[in-house]
Amino acid sequence: MKAVTVEPSKPDSARLQDVPEPDAGTGSVLVEAIAVGICGTDQEIVQGHYGWAPSGERHLILGHESLGRVLDPGPIGSLKEGDLVVGIVRRPDPVPCPNCAAGEWDMCRNGRYTERGIKEMHGFMSERWRIEPDFAMKIDQSLGLLGVLLEPTTVVTKAWEQVMAVGSRAFWEPWCVLVTGAGPIGLLAALLGKQHGFEVHVLDRATSGPKPDLVQSLGAGYHTGSVLELDFEPDIIIECTGDGRIVSDSIRAVKAGGVLGLTGVGGGEQMDGSFGADLATEAVLGNKVIVGCVNANKRHWYKASRALARADRSWLARLVTRREAPENFSRALEKESTDVKVVVQFADI
Repeated sequence: MKAVTVEPSKPDSARLQDVPEPDAGTGSVLVEAIAVGICGTDQEIVQGHYGWAPSGERHLILGHESLGRVLDPGPIGSLKEGDLVVGIVRRPDPVPCPNCAAGEWDMCRNGRYTERGIKEMHGFMSERWRIEPDFAMKIDQSLGLLGVLLEPTTVVTKAWEQVMAVGSRAFWEPWCVLVTGAGPIGLLAALLGKQHGFEVHVLDRATSGPKPDLVQSLGAGYHTGSVLELDFEPDIIIECTGDGRIVSDSIRAVKAGGVLGLTGVGGGEQMDGSFGADLATEAVLGNKVIVGCVNANKRHWYKASRALARADRSWLARLVTRREAPENFSRALEKESTDVKVVVQFADI
């Protein structure tokens, strides 16, 4: 079968090649790939900055934002042939640490977890893949191709859960939310904010293209420029860019007693020395909380699947701005100005 593979740490080594059929030992559920979403992590792996092949192997099959159709459900579990499923990405470490033992592998303490398509486990960017029944998430059939958005939705589902949990440390009545960044993660964070019933604003540098209209179609406000120039004080900021300047401005901009949830990983301004001390003072005197969020556990996958099922299908469909065939996967990795979410599509839904 065909799969998109990479040699981790070797830049530009990704290619479509023939690989063996997935081993039954990797899961009793056999799945036909429909689509795989592309994100910044995939680009970093292809550029040689990240990623680990399975033990004893040279290549890693890419892809962690999956969507597939069950070909063979195997002897156990409730799945049936034809069900649409998405594969959970992370697996608990083998020790396990206390968090992994409790099913919270997203909070792994010793770093020995593995991840499909990222860390020591083959991903989903192949014509067929196998998975353990407990790690296959059945999705609402009516979502169709849009089920490929489930994995990024789990990230912001966890972020919202963490932000609300931290905020409940004291009496708190949040109302106004700012999301920084209008990429897929930011837009999905805004969607969940609206589902929570908040007044939502999104800030991004794009002044044209699909992003402003997507935000406005949610009933949210769209802004450009600096976080510090906004004419409102957000109770919550969900930061989805990883840009150092935006992070530091967000610490200043969030209202006293508010929460800043960080989901973006990037670069930019370093926060150290007196500058870092100023930000610490801002957080201390304002009772502000900064919480970092990454990955998701099974609880978040269930919550995210319900959130997608409730969402307007026509709006979700506009997030998938480009589809590429597996043989054109390299084109999918190249960001275009009109892109929101790009997917590699293996089969029709």
